[in-house]
Amino acid sequence: MTDTNNQPPEGDAIPPELSHCGAVVDKAIEYMLGENLPPVAIASALLGGSLGLLSRTMGRETMQAMLENALHSVQAGELHPDHDRKAG
Repeated sequence: MTDTNNQPPEGDAIPPELSHCGAVVDKAIEYMLGENLPPVAIASALLGGSLGLLSRTMGRETMQAMLENALHSVQAGELHPDHDRKAG
């Protein structure tokens, strides 16, 4: 996750369509958590759906680059809950 207190520089603003998609996904997650579905099931379903969409809409190299970027974020600790607490 990213540090919400640290907004991107003006030239790196989040595109409106990405922000909209993120808000929809956040609401879907909130709904599923409210239904007491296990977080691992929610995450697995979202990841599986995302991978399916990526595989249908982009080349293998682009998809691999996106996944490698996500892996690097995990390895760097950027997606750990403590990351947000330290940055805040």
